[in-house]
Amino acid sequence: MRYQHFTQDERNELSILLNRGYLHREIAKALGKNRSSVSREISRNTVNEIYDPKKANTKAQVKRLESKYQGMKIVKVPKLADYLLQHLRDDHWTPEEVAGRWNAENHMNDSGKKIIVTAPSIYKYLYSSHGQSLCQYLISKRYKLRKRKGGNKSKKQLIPNKVSIELRPEAVNERTEFGHFEGDTLGRIKTDSDVICGILERMSRFIFIEKIQGLKYAMDGFNAMLNPYHNAVKSLTLDNGVENIKWEKLGLTTYFCHAYSSWEKGGIENLFGRLRRFIPKKASLKDYSEKDVIGFANTLNNTPRKCLNWQTPKEVFEKQLALAKVEPDAKNITTNTSNNYPQQVQLTI
Repeated sequence: MRYQHFTQDERNELSILLNRGYLHREIAKALGKNRSSVSREISRNTVNEIYDPKKANTKAQVKRLESKYQGMKIVKVPKLADYLLQHLRDDHWTPEEVAGRWNAENHMNDSGKKIIVTAPSIYKYLYSSHGQSLCQYLISKRYKLRKRKGGNKSKKQLIPNKVSIELRPEAVNERTEFGHFEGDTLGRIKTDSDVICGILERMSRFIFIEKIQGLKYAMDGFNAMLNPYHNAVKSLTLDNGVENIKWEKLGLTTYFCHAYSSWEKGGIENLFGRLRRFIPKKASLKDYSEKDVIGFANTLNNTPRKCLNWQTPKEVFEKQLALAKVEPDAKNITTNTSNNYPQQVQLTI
Protein backbone atom coordinates (compact mmCIF):
# COMPACT_ATOMS: atom_id res chain seq x y z
CA MET A 1 0.00 0.00 0.00
CA ARG A 2 1.45 3.36 -1.05
CA TYR A 3 2.01 5.74 1.87
CA GLN A 4 0.19 9.07 1.94
CA HIS A 5 0.12 11.72 4.65
CA PHE A 6 -3.02 11.95 6.76
CA THR A 7 -5.39 14.76 5.84
CA GLN A 8 -7.41 16.85 8.29
CA ASP A 9 -10.60 14.93 7.37
CA GLU A 10 -8.89 11.58 7.97
CA ARG A 11 -7.65 12.78 11.35
CA ASN A 12 -11.20 13.84 12.25
CA GLU A 13 -12.51 10.36 11.35
CA LEU A 14 -9.65 8.69 13.20
CA SER A 15 -10.45 10.66 16.34
CA ILE A 16 -14.14 9.74 16.19
CA LEU A 17 -13.43 6.02 15.69
CA LEU A 18 -10.76 6.05 18.39
CA ASN A 19 -13.16 7.62 20.89
CA ARG A 20 -15.75 4.96 20.05
CA GLY A 21 -13.30 2.25 21.04
CA TYR A 22 -12.39 0.85 17.64
CA LEU A 23 -9.12 -1.09 17.35
CA HIS A 24 -6.25 0.27 15.26
CA ARG A 25 -6.68 -2.40 12.57
CA GLU A 26 -10.41 -1.59 12.32
CA ILE A 27 -9.67 2.13 12.00
CA ALA A 28 -7.03 1.39 9.35
CA LYS A 29 -9.53 -0.66 7.34
CA ALA A 30 -12.15 2.09 7.55
CA LEU A 31 -9.68 4.77 6.42
CA GLY A 32 -7.99 2.63 3.77
CA LYS A 33 -4.66 2.90 5.59
CA ASN A 34 -2.05 0.47 6.83
CA ARG A 35 -2.45 -0.45 10.50
CA SER A 36 1.12 0.63 11.29
CA SER A 37 0.41 4.04 9.73
CA VAL A 38 -2.55 4.53 12.05
CA SER A 39 -0.50 3.46 15.07
CA ARG A 40 2.33 5.86 14.15
CA GLU A 41 -0.10 8.71 13.60
CA ILE A 42 -1.62 8.24 17.04
CA SER A 43 1.70 7.84 18.88
CA ARG A 44 3.45 10.73 17.13
CA ASN A 45 0.70 13.33 17.18
CA THR A 46 -1.02 12.69 20.50
CA VAL A 47 -0.81 15.70 22.83
CA ASN A 48 -1.05 15.20 26.62
CA GLU A 49 -2.24 11.62 26.07
CA ILE A 50 -5.24 12.85 24.05
CA TYR A 51 -5.55 12.53 20.27
CA ASP A 52 -7.08 15.84 19.17
CA PRO A 53 -7.40 16.00 15.33
CA LYS A 54 -6.72 19.75 15.11
CA LYS A 55 -3.67 19.61 17.37
CA ALA A 56 -2.48 16.48 15.59
CA ASN A 57 -2.73 18.21 12.22
CA THR A 58 -0.81 21.25 13.51
CA LYS A 59 1.88 19.06 15.06
CA ALA A 60 2.30 17.09 11.82
CA GLN A 61 2.55 20.27 9.73
CA VAL A 62 5.25 21.68 12.01
CA LYS A 63 7.24 18.45 11.69
CA ARG A 64 6.96 18.51 7.90
CA LEU A 65 7.98 22.15 7.78
CA GLU A 66 11.05 21.49 9.89
CA SER A 67 11.99 18.52 7.71
CA LYS A 68 12.13 20.82 4.68
CA TYR A 69 15.09 22.65 6.16
CA GLN A 70 17.58 19.88 5.57
CA GLY A 71 20.93 20.23 7.22
CA MET A 72 19.73 22.84 9.72
CA LYS A 73 21.55 21.01 12.51
CA ILE A 74 24.88 21.78 10.86
CA VAL A 75 23.82 25.33 9.97
CA LYS A 76 23.10 26.02 13.65
CA VAL A 77 26.57 24.82 14.71
CA PRO A 78 29.11 27.06 12.88
CA LYS A 79 32.14 25.19 14.23
CA LEU A 80 30.71 21.96 12.81
CA ALA A 81 30.17 23.62 9.43
CA ASP A 82 33.78 24.90 9.49
CA TYR A 83 35.03 21.46 10.53
CA LEU A 84 33.17 19.86 7.63
CA LEU A 85 34.51 22.39 5.13
CA GLN A 86 38.10 21.94 6.30
CA HIS A 87 38.15 18.16 6.15
CA LEU A 88 36.15 17.78 2.95
CA ARG A 89 38.15 20.39 1.06
CA ASP A 90 41.65 20.20 2.53
CA ASP A 91 41.91 16.63 3.79
CA HIS A 92 39.65 14.89 1.22
CA TRP A 93 37.69 13.04 3.91
CA THR A 94 34.32 11.46 3.18
CA PRO A 95 31.19 12.50 5.12
CA GLU A 96 31.35 9.20 7.03
CA GLU A 97 34.95 9.93 8.06
CA VAL A 98 34.08 13.49 9.10
CA ALA A 99 31.15 12.27 11.21
CA GLY A 100 33.17 9.47 12.82
CA ARG A 101 36.11 11.70 13.72
CA TRP A 102 33.88 14.54 14.99
CA ASN A 103 31.98 12.21 17.30
CA ALA A 104 35.22 10.64 18.53
CA GLU A 105 36.59 14.07 19.50
CA ASN A 106 33.63 14.70 21.86
CA HIS A 107 32.70 18.24 20.86
CA MET A 108 30.37 19.94 23.35
CA ASN A 109 27.82 22.73 23.06
CA ASP A 110 27.54 25.70 25.44
CA SER A 111 25.47 23.70 27.91
CA GLY A 112 28.03 20.89 28.06
CA LYS A 113 26.03 18.43 25.95
CA LYS A 114 27.87 16.35 23.36
CA ILE A 115 27.14 17.31 19.74
CA ILE A 116 26.54 14.20 17.67
CA VAL A 117 26.41 14.22 13.87
CA THR A 118 25.75 11.37 11.44
CA ALA A 119 26.80 10.85 7.84
CA PRO A 120 23.17 11.05 6.58
CA SER A 121 22.83 14.44 8.30
CA ILE A 122 25.95 15.66 6.51
CA TYR A 123 24.64 14.45 3.17
CA LYS A 124 21.33 16.24 3.79
CA TYR A 125 23.29 19.41 4.50
CA LEU A 126 25.41 18.98 1.36
CA TYR A 127 22.37 18.44 -0.86
CA SER A 128 20.56 21.45 0.62
CA SER A 129 20.99 25.07 -0.48
CA HIS A 130 23.25 25.66 2.55
CA GLY A 131 26.00 23.18 1.74
CA GLN A 132 25.64 22.59 -1.97
CA SER A 133 28.92 24.36 -2.79
CA LEU A 134 30.80 21.63 -0.85
CA CYS A 135 29.51 18.83 -3.11
CA GLN A 136 32.44 19.48 -5.43
CA TYR A 137 34.69 17.94 -2.75
CA LEU A 138 32.79 14.64 -2.69
CA ILE A 139 34.43 11.74 -4.49
CA SER A 140 31.35 11.37 -6.73
CA LYS A 141 30.85 15.16 -6.99
CA ARG A 142 27.14 14.35 -6.69
CA TYR A 143 24.84 17.39 -6.42
CA LYS A 144 21.48 15.77 -5.78
CA LEU A 145 19.90 13.05 -3.71
CA ARG A 146 20.08 9.44 -4.80
CA LYS A 147 16.90 7.96 -6.21
CA ARG A 148 15.04 5.86 -3.68
CA LYS A 149 14.43 2.26 -4.69
CA GLY A 150 10.93 1.95 -6.04
CA GLY A 151 10.36 5.69 -5.71
CA ASN A 152 10.02 8.53 -8.14
CA LYS A 153 13.09 10.36 -9.36
CA SER A 154 13.66 13.58 -7.45
CA LYS A 155 12.37 16.55 -9.43
CA LYS A 156 14.63 18.99 -7.62
CA GLN A 157 17.63 20.00 -9.70
CA LEU A 158 20.40 21.69 -7.78
CA ILE A 159 22.66 24.37 -9.21
CA PRO A 160 26.30 23.22 -9.35
CA ASN A 161 29.24 25.24 -8.01
CA LYS A 162 27.09 28.19 -7.05
CA VAL A 163 28.48 31.03 -4.93
CA SER A 164 26.29 32.32 -2.10
CA ILE A 165 25.12 35.93 -2.07
CA GLU A 166 26.74 36.13 1.37
CA LEU A 167 30.10 36.40 -0.44
CA ARG A 168 28.95 39.31 -2.57
CA PRO A 169 31.08 42.46 -1.91
CA GLU A 170 29.59 45.34 0.08
CA ALA A 171 29.96 47.67 -2.91
CA VAL A 172 27.43 45.50 -4.75
CA ASN A 173 25.08 45.29 -1.78
CA GLU A 174 25.18 49.07 -1.26
CA ARG A 175 24.77 49.84 -5.01
CA THR A 176 27.81 52.14 -4.91
CA GLU A 177 29.57 50.53 -7.87
CA PHE A 178 28.32 50.38 -11.46
CA GLY A 179 28.26 47.17 -13.47
CA HIS A 180 26.54 44.70 -11.16
CA PHE A 181 23.41 43.11 -12.59
CA GLU A 182 20.44 41.01 -11.48
CA GLY A 183 18.70 38.53 -13.75
CA ASP A 184 15.33 36.81 -13.64
CA THR A 185 12.45 35.50 -15.73
CA LEU A 186 8.86 36.68 -15.40
CA GLY A 187 6.25 34.10 -14.42
CA ARG A 188 3.97 32.94 -17.24
CA ILE A 189 0.76 31.00 -17.74
CA LYS A 190 1.06 27.27 -18.47
CA THR A 191 -0.12 27.52 -22.07
CA ASP A 192 2.71 29.90 -23.03
CA SER A 193 6.05 28.63 -24.25
CA ASP A 194 7.62 32.09 -24.52
CA VAL A 195 9.08 33.75 -21.41
CA ILE A 196 10.05 37.31 -20.49
CA CYS A 197 13.74 37.43 -19.61
CA GLY A 198 15.08 40.45 -17.70
CA ILE A 199 18.44 41.93 -16.70
CA LEU A 200 18.72 44.93 -14.35
CA GLU A 201 21.78 47.03 -13.49
CA ARG A 202 21.65 47.51 -9.71
CA MET A 203 23.05 51.04 -9.39
CA SER A 204 21.01 52.70 -12.16
CA ARG A 205 17.92 50.39 -12.06
CA PHE A 206 18.15 50.24 -15.86
CA ILE A 207 16.39 47.13 -17.17
CA PHE A 208 16.59 45.11 -20.39
CA ILE A 209 13.63 42.84 -21.12
CA GLU A 210 13.22 40.39 -23.96
CA LYS A 211 10.92 37.59 -25.07
CA ILE A 212 12.74 34.26 -25.33
CA GLN A 213 11.52 30.93 -26.63
CA GLY A 214 11.52 29.11 -23.28
CA LEU A 215 13.16 28.84 -19.86
CA LYS A 216 15.98 26.70 -21.22
CA TYR A 217 17.15 29.70 -23.26
CA ALA A 218 17.46 31.99 -20.23
CA MET A 219 21.28 31.91 -20.25
CA ASP A 220 21.33 32.76 -23.96
CA GLY A 221 18.99 35.66 -23.25
CA PHE A 222 21.11 36.98 -20.38
CA ASN A 223 24.27 36.64 -22.47
CA ALA A 224 22.78 38.48 -25.43
CA MET A 225 21.58 41.38 -23.28
CA LEU A 226 24.87 41.74 -21.40
CA ASN A 227 27.25 41.09 -24.27
CA PRO A 228 27.22 44.62 -25.76
CA TYR A 229 28.30 45.97 -22.36
CA HIS A 230 30.70 43.14 -21.47
CA ASN A 231 33.48 45.58 -20.55
CA ALA A 232 31.26 47.11 -17.85
CA VAL A 233 29.76 43.89 -16.44
CA LYS A 234 31.30 42.97 -13.07
CA SER A 235 28.84 40.50 -11.57
CA LEU A 236 25.41 38.94 -11.88
CA THR A 237 22.96 37.88 -9.16
CA LEU A 238 20.43 35.11 -9.80
CA ASP A 239 17.93 33.03 -7.83
CA ASN A 240 17.78 29.24 -7.59
CA GLY A 241 15.39 28.71 -10.51
CA VAL A 242 15.90 25.68 -12.75
CA GLU A 243 16.60 28.01 -15.67
CA ASN A 244 19.87 29.05 -14.01
CA ILE A 245 21.45 25.61 -13.82
CA LYS A 246 23.79 26.37 -16.75
CA TRP A 247 24.93 29.71 -15.32
CA GLU A 248 28.60 28.82 -15.87
CA LYS A 249 28.08 29.29 -19.62
CA LEU A 250 28.05 33.05 -19.01
CA GLY A 251 31.61 33.13 -17.72
CA LEU A 252 30.66 35.82 -15.19
CA THR A 253 31.14 36.23 -11.47
CA THR A 254 27.68 35.10 -10.35
CA TYR A 255 26.07 35.10 -6.91
CA PHE A 256 22.97 33.16 -5.88
CA CYS A 257 20.25 34.21 -3.46
CA HIS A 258 19.31 31.97 -0.55
CA ALA A 259 16.48 29.56 -1.27
CA TYR A 260 13.04 31.22 -1.21
CA SER A 261 14.63 34.66 -0.74
CA SER A 262 13.80 36.47 -3.97
CA TRP A 263 13.84 39.77 -2.06
CA GLU A 264 17.65 39.52 -2.10
CA LYS A 265 17.50 40.63 -5.73
CA GLY A 266 14.91 43.26 -4.97
CA GLY A 267 15.75 45.56 -7.88
CA ILE A 268 14.49 43.30 -10.63
CA GLU A 269 11.65 42.02 -8.46
CA ASN A 270 10.48 45.64 -8.11
CA LEU A 271 10.76 46.31 -11.85
CA PHE A 272 8.94 43.08 -12.69
CA GLY A 273 6.20 44.19 -10.32
CA ARG A 274 5.95 47.44 -12.30
CA LEU A 275 5.98 45.45 -15.55
CA ARG A 276 2.84 43.65 -14.35
CA ARG A 277 0.91 46.86 -15.02
CA PHE A 278 1.47 46.16 -18.71
CA ILE A 279 1.50 42.34 -18.64
CA PRO A 280 -0.98 41.13 -15.97
CA LYS A 281 -0.37 37.75 -14.31
CA LYS A 282 -3.04 35.85 -16.24
CA ALA A 283 -2.23 37.45 -19.59
CA SER A 284 -0.70 35.43 -22.42
CA LEU A 285 2.58 36.63 -23.93
CA LYS A 286 1.13 35.73 -27.32
CA ASP A 287 -0.82 38.99 -27.07
CA TYR A 288 2.39 41.07 -26.86
CA SER A 289 4.82 41.64 -29.72
CA GLU A 290 8.56 42.32 -29.49
CA LYS A 291 7.68 45.95 -30.22
CA ASP A 292 5.34 46.00 -27.21
CA VAL A 293 8.00 44.54 -24.93
CA ILE A 294 10.57 47.11 -26.07
CA GLY A 295 8.00 49.83 -25.39
CA PHE A 296 7.48 48.58 -21.83
CA ALA A 297 11.23 48.70 -21.22
CA ASN A 298 11.30 52.21 -22.64
CA THR A 299 8.59 53.34 -20.22
CA LEU A 300 10.30 51.81 -17.19
CA ASN A 301 13.73 53.20 -18.08
CA ASN A 302 12.42 56.71 -18.67
CA THR A 303 10.46 56.97 -15.41
CA PRO A 304 12.05 59.27 -12.75
CA ARG A 305 12.89 57.38 -9.56
CA LYS A 306 13.04 58.77 -6.04
CA CYS A 307 15.98 56.48 -5.21
CA LEU A 308 17.89 58.13 -8.10
CA ASN A 309 17.12 61.68 -6.92
CA TRP A 310 14.39 61.84 -9.57
CA GLN A 311 16.69 60.97 -12.43
CA THR A 312 15.58 58.23 -14.81
CA PRO A 313 17.33 54.83 -14.96
CA LYS A 314 18.32 55.58 -18.57
CA GLU A 315 19.99 58.86 -17.60
CA VAL A 316 22.00 57.25 -14.80
CA PHE A 317 22.90 54.20 -16.90
CA GLU A 318 24.19 56.29 -19.82
CA LYS A 319 26.09 58.62 -17.45
CA GLN A 320 27.82 55.65 -15.80
CA LEU A 321 28.68 54.14 -19.18
CA ALA A 322 30.30 57.41 -20.16
CA LEU A 323 32.28 57.56 -16.91
CA ALA A 324 33.44 54.01 -17.44
CA LYS A 325 34.30 54.90 -21.05
CA VAL A 326 32.28 51.95 -22.32
CA GLU A 327 30.77 52.09 -25.76
CA PRO A 328 28.18 49.40 -26.50
CA ASP A 329 29.13 46.99 -29.26
CA ALA A 330 26.94 48.27 -32.10
CA LYS A 331 26.88 44.99 -34.00
CA ASN A 332 24.96 43.36 -31.14
CA ILE A 333 22.37 46.14 -30.82
CA THR A 334 19.49 47.29 -32.97
CA THR A 335 17.75 50.61 -32.50
CA ASN A 336 14.16 51.20 -33.56
CA THR A 337 14.38 54.95 -34.16
CA SER A 338 11.11 55.23 -36.06
CA ASN A 339 9.15 54.46 -32.89
CA ASN A 340 11.57 56.16 -30.49
CA TYR A 341 12.20 52.90 -28.63
CA PRO A 342 15.40 52.41 -26.64
CA GLN A 343 18.27 50.23 -27.76
CA GLN A 344 17.44 46.56 -27.45
CA VAL A 345 19.71 43.58 -27.61
CA GLN A 346 18.97 40.94 -30.24
CA LEU A 347 19.00 37.34 -29.01
CA THR A 348 21.55 35.07 -30.63
CA ILE A 349 20.01 31.75 -29.74
